[in-house]
Amino acid sequence: MARRGTDMAALTHPRPPRLKGVARGGLAGLAGAGVSATAQFTTVVLVTRGAGQEAAGTFFTATALCLMAGGILRMDAGNGLIYFIARSRPFGYRCTRGYVRAALVPVVTLSLVAGVAAGLGTPDPTVRVLAVALPVMVCADVAVAATRGFGAMRPTALLGGVLQPVSQLVLVAAVVLAGAHSVPLLAAAWALPSLPCLLLAALWLHRRLPSAPYLPGTAHDLWRYTWPRSVAAAIQAVFQRLDIVIVAMLAGPVEAAVYTAATRFKIVGQLVNQGLAQAVQPRLVRALAEDDLARARELYQSATVWLVLLTWPIWLGYAALAPWLLGLFGDGYASGAPVALVLAMTMMFATACGMVDVVLTAAGHTGASLVNLVAAIAVTVALDAWLVPACGALGAALGWAAGMLVKNLLPLWGVHRRYGLRPFGAHSLAALRSWRAR
Repeated sequence: MARRGTDMAALTHPRPPRLKGVARGGLAGLAGAGVSATAQFTTVVLVTRGAGQEAAGTFFTATALCLMAGGILRMDAGNGLIYFIARSRPFGYRCTRGYVRAALVPVVTLSLVAGVAAGLGTPDPTVRVLAVALPVMVCADVAVAATRGFGAMRPTALLGGVLQPVSQLVLVAAVVLAGAHSVPLLAAAWALPSLPCLLLAALWLHRRLPSAPYLPGTAHDLWRYTWPRSVAAAIQAVFQRLDIVIVAMLAGPVEAAVYTAATRFKIVGQLVNQGLAQAVQPRLVRALAEDDLARARELYQSATVWLVLLTWPIWLGYAALAPWLLGLFGDGYASGAPVALVLAMTMMFATACGMVDVVLTAAGHTGASLVNLVAAIAVTVALDAWLVPACGALGAALGWAAGMLVKNLLPLWGVHRRYGLRPFGAHSLAALRSWRAR
């Protein structure tokens, strides 16, 4: 009863946001996201203008397949590490080295097996290049994610937000400007920066992980929490990029290139959401573990306001300027303007829901998150198979939009039913006043 009274008091008299740490971490994440989005967009422009539509479509399809495979092989071990490392903070991060070991052993093993199988199973040189890079990419993502469990955003911002995408841009530009427009060379330039990211993240972790014996049950605890999310992360990785592959299969590489260009701005909203989520997630885990719903509500609503303020102007501008912006990719890409309009409207709705799936998984409901993602990808695949043969890229955009609605509405209902959490409320006004005060 005392806790309920405190929670109700927080609703009627919201305290000033206790979010300085979140704001600093969020700004670091957003800065990295801004650099990453700019670098990735410029990379796509270079490929579309320098390699031609057919080669560009083949390159985008190959990298999409590689990222899908990486998302499956990561098994969401990074978020599992964030969860357990963040919860071990009051105990001086004891046993965190054991959790990192328990996460990396199966990830490294499976990614090596998958890389060797993919490299030996095809004569395609592009696939072989990406197969060699696949284990490095997977392990780099997990290692960088683990650093956020300690509450540190700088490694993620510098490695994942700056070093990797900027290095990709520089290397791809070197290939294009040298006139060597082969897809295998472009793929190698795109994949190589994962190696320094892995080495630097591993060094950062090695210096901060306390020495402690590996306790029995560590792997069991980690994977009991993580396995539903592993399946969900695999589905999420497929959900994010399957549309490109479906367009390439059903409508050809040229249409896939147009679709990729028109949806390239999708990465802006995803990176902004990711930048804030990376800062908020460890704090949400601690708040919900301590049954502090007032704190969780404050974090969720404040982050939602920041997402809306940061991304809605981008989506409105993209919807208005899409024909001109798509012209930057070269001749023939302006036909993707209807795709851009569907993308902008869908992302505005998704942003208004806030980081609702992060809230759901931070509360430990990884199984519910899995069910939601399965429903979303089922809707997407069904509509893509129906619409892409007749409508091409626009059909894929409509299928993706329907999947996004399902992906956000189901967890939104879930967190409201379980915890009474909503994306907007009393803390939204406090966060807005704090934003305007800046």
